[in-house]
Amino acid sequence: MTSGIPSAMDRPHFIGIGGAGMSGIAKILAQRGAKVAGSDAKESATVQSLRTLGATVHIGHAAGHLADDATSVVVSSAIRADNPELVRAAELGIPVVHRSDALASLMHTERPIAVAGTHGKTTTTSMLAVALTELGLDPSYAIGGDLAGPGTNARHGEGAIFVAEADESDRSFQKYDPEVAIVLNVELDHHANYASLDEIYESFGAFVDRIRPGGCLIVGEHSGARELAGRVAGRDGLTIVRVGEDVGADVRIRQITPKGMTSEVTVVLGAEGSGSGGTAEELTFAVSVPGRHYAHNAVAALAAGVRLGVAPSALAHALTAYTGVGRRLQLKGEARGVQVIDSYAHHPTEMNADLEALRGAAGEDSRILVVFQPHLFSRTQELGKEMGAALALADASVVLDIYPAREDPVPGVTSALIIDAAAAGGADVRAVHDMGAVPEVIAGMARPGDLVLTMGAGDVTDLGPGILARLES
Repeated sequence: MTSGIPSAMDRPHFIGIGGAGMSGIAKILAQRGAKVAGSDAKESATVQSLRTLGATVHIGHAAGHLADDATSVVVSSAIRADNPELVRAAELGIPVVHRSDALASLMHTERPIAVAGTHGKTTTTSMLAVALTELGLDPSYAIGGDLAGPGTNARHGEGAIFVAEADESDRSFQKYDPEVAIVLNVELDHHANYASLDEIYESFGAFVDRIRPGGCLIVGEHSGARELAGRVAGRDGLTIVRVGEDVGADVRIRQITPKGMTSEVTVVLGAEGSGSGGTAEELTFAVSVPGRHYAHNAVAALAAGVRLGVAPSALAHALTAYTGVGRRLQLKGEARGVQVIDSYAHHPTEMNADLEALRGAAGEDSRILVVFQPHLFSRTQELGKEMGAALALADASVVLDIYPAREDPVPGVTSALIIDAAAAGGADVRAVHDMGAVPEVIAGMARPGDLVLTMGAGDVTDLGPGILARLES
C-alpha cells in the first residue's frame, strides 16, 4: 500500500479520467504517490495536467489500455457496461470502484466538509477551499471546476480538512461521512434517476444521516433546503445552522451590495448554533462574482469554516482571495467592446440566477446575448418550457441542439421545446444547429457594450475563443 491511500488505489485505472469529478480524484491519488493511469475520449488541458503529475493517459477506449497489474478500475455513472476497458476488467478480475467510493476512501480519515445541493456546489466548495488555503490550513479538495488561481480542480494538502463537492445526481453523495455538510438547495432534477421530489428529499435525507456524530448540517435559504432541515430536525447529535436573509437565520445575511461584476455582503453571526459562541459579530467582505446567489454561497462557506473552528473575521477576510472558478460567470475575454462570459448553468433556476446577476452588473445600454446549449434529453423533456422562460431574461438568444452526454435521444425531444417556449414569452430567440456557425452569428448580433454569455453544461464552453476571434476580425 502506497502511503496515504488504500491498497486498491495503488495502481488505479480511470475510465473517463478527463471528467471533472474523475480527474480530481486521479490528481489527488497521483499527488499521494499512486501509479495512476486511465483513458479519455479526447485530449484536453485536464489530460495534460494529469500527465504532468505522472499519470499515463490514453486517448480513446480500448481493452489494451488497461494494464494487467491495475489494482482497480474507477468508473462514473456515465460509463456504459460495454466499455471495452470495463469488459477487460471483468475478464482479468480487477475490482471496479465507483468514483464516489474512491473519493470516500480518500476523505475517510480527514475532517471532511461535503457541499451538496442542486445548484451552487462547485462555487461554494471552491470558495471554502481557497479561503482555508489562504489561512495556511493546507486543505485537500476535490471540486467540479478549475479554480481561477491554482488552475486546478483538486489538490492533496497536508492539513486535516478535506473539502469535497458532493454529487446528488446518482445518489453517490450518500457514500460520504462529513463532519460538516452544506445543503444549499433542493430541487427536482436528474430526471433519469429521480421520479419525484420526494425521492430527492429521501436521497438528501440519507446524505444527512451520514454526517458524523456531533456534526453539523448547514442549510441555505432555498425553500427546499429549509424543508429538508425540517424533515431531519431532532436527529441525535445533529446541529442545524440556517443561513439566509430571513430574520430567523442563525447566520444572517444583512445586506448584499452589487458592485459591477463583484458584490459586497454583510453578515451577522452570533445566534445559537452559529458557532461563534453566542456573541453577535457583524462582518462585511467582498465576493468576486456578481449576483445574490453567489453571495449566499460565500456565506454558506463562511458558516462551514466557522463550524470547524476557524475565526469568523479571519475566514471572511480570506474569502476575498477567491477569484472565481471555471464556467461560473467566467470572463473569457473582450473584443471590440464585447465581453464573452461562460456559464455552466443548465437548470432553469441556475439560468435565471446567472442572467439576473449579469443584468445587475451590466451597464444601462448593454445587452445580454445568450448562446444556450441544453444538457440532456431527460432534463429538456421535463424542464424545456422553464428553460425557455429563463431565456426571456436575455435580450436575444441562440439555442443549440441538445448535448446528450450519457443519454440516448428521446423521440420528439429537441431544442424546439425551449425555443417555442421562449418565443411564446416574447423572447428574441433563434435555433443554430451548426456550432461552427455560432461565432459568425454572434458577430452579426453583437455591438460594443454587449455581454455574450455561453451557457450550458456541455461543450458550448469551447465557443468562447472562436467568438472572440470573430469579433476581433
